[in-house]
Amino acid sequence: MQELNDILILIDSYIGSSFWFPYVLIGTGLFFTIYLKFPQVRYFRFALSVVKGKFDKSDDEGDTSHFQALATALSGTVGTGNIAGVALAIHIGGPAALFWMLVTAAVGMCTKFVEVTLSHKYREKTTDGTMAGGPMYFMKNKMNMKWLAAAFAVATVLSSFGTGSLPQINSISNTLNATFGINHMLTGGVLAVLLGFVIIGGIKRIAAVTEKLVPSMAVIYFIGAFGVIFYNYDQILPSFASIFSDLFTGSSATGGFLGASIAFAFNKGVGRGLFSNEAGQGSAPIAHASAKGHEPVSEGMVAILEPFIDTIVICTITGLVLLSSGVWSEKHENEFQVSDLSILEQIDISDETKEGSAALYGHVSGKAPLPVFSGELAATDGKITTPATFIHARSLAEDVTLYKNGSPYTGSTQILDGNPIDPEVTFIGKSLVHSAPLTALAFSRGFFGAYGSYIVSIGILLFAFSTAISWSYYGDRAMTFLFGSGSVIYFRIVYVIGFFVASFTDTTIIWSLAGIAIAVMTLPNLFGLLYLRKDMKQTVDDFWKGFKKEYPEEKTPE
Repeated sequence: MQELNDILILIDSYIGSSFWFPYVLIGTGLFFTIYLKFPQVRYFRFALSVVKGKFDKSDDEGDTSHFQALATALSGTVGTGNIAGVALAIHIGGPAALFWMLVTAAVGMCTKFVEVTLSHKYREKTTDGTMAGGPMYFMKNKMNMKWLAAAFAVATVLSSFGTGSLPQINSISNTLNATFGINHMLTGGVLAVLLGFVIIGGIKRIAAVTEKLVPSMAVIYFIGAFGVIFYNYDQILPSFASIFSDLFTGSSATGGFLGASIAFAFNKGVGRGLFSNEAGQGSAPIAHASAKGHEPVSEGMVAILEPFIDTIVICTITGLVLLSSGVWSEKHENEFQVSDLSILEQIDISDETKEGSAALYGHVSGKAPLPVFSGELAATDGKITTPATFIHARSLAEDVTLYKNGSPYTGSTQILDGNPIDPEVTFIGKSLVHSAPLTALAFSRGFFGAYGSYIVSIGILLFAFSTAISWSYYGDRAMTFLFGSGSVIYFRIVYVIGFFVASFTDTTIIWSLAGIAIAVMTLPNLFGLLYLRKDMKQTVDDFWKGFKKEYPEEKTPE
């Protein structure tokens, strides 16, 4: 598992986690923001009217309403990125990472507007009578680049697993196991059956489920979140301040947190921002292409609301919960994940001193690695007797004990280059935690006490399950593009099986896989958007000319 994760991290280092990827993503959004004169600001109020159905026509072609398309797209974006992703970004990049998530969302509102408009404009009706659209269709029908369209469709199928299926059920099963002690495989099995039941009904059943699920899960999550924020009201302003104060200096060490550079905060904030709202990835346009509408620009305006709701609202609230509660920089008792664990030779070092924190940060960042341990690690009744230093979840671990088959272990276990070899041996101790377990801890620091973690469990269950539903449709449409409607049934079977298997697979590896899948899907889409920039601008101009003729009494943002 460790070797596989190392390979995935190496691949991702050249694309999604590379220094240039965030600049390409934000740069594309900034270009269109200026090129189209800030449509995310000027069209925001108009988009609300479109969602309400104010300009709908009875003869509009499509399978879903504007609101259903928005709910389906939102259910695809509002998922573990909002709960686990924010926690992971702050864990790695510090509070400043949240700022870059918000910047990504602000420019992403414009990117969503562009990609949805073009995808809706060049959509097609399939042989089974349903609408099919997405970046692969404007790549084929307008750009005449069938090879690029096929590459994007293949990336979409892969990303449906790396974004929609695998990390979602993994977060659900981990959270339900930590909160209620429910077996991972049991969670995966039950939800896999429910997932299969929903997606077999196609987009109409998916839309019918998501339009009810999205508002319900938002209300539940907000109640729990504000219960924490208002409970820690004295930390609200300091939390906001921390988001902006470290922007140009990097986050300094505090508690168990060893610090983070500006580059780390920027890279992880942008990366998690994309994973959260998927602006530029080309996924949401597939859902919006099914919407009833005679004008593609109006559906593009609906998409402006997605990053705003998903990231600017929900992710900010999650970030405030994490920061105001203080759990993000505290060490907590937890079972170590091997892929997050590094065993070093015994060194006299402390994270309570400036020098010690700097040396430890040098190791976890890879800039100045410390000597790793290799050999036999001995323990008696779980207590480790061999001198060694443990780094887990980017922090100096404390009170580490050894377990095997659920009981304190007496004996020795082989360590190779700082990594445990025996999969039956587990390490338990105090360290920082990240992803969904960190958010669950934060929710227990409010008016609801320990019951707050149950809200996170319910929230993750609803958020992540709805994401898996929507992404099954994205993969469904990509398979239809590649191999025709007959291939969809085989995709759905594999999708549900993968969903089940991921319920008991290592979390870190799944996040690494998701990062790669996102990048592979995003780059062709961004190229297509820039290639069709003049087409996009002309489409917007034509829309407003036609709108003014049809609705002369309406005020327009133009």
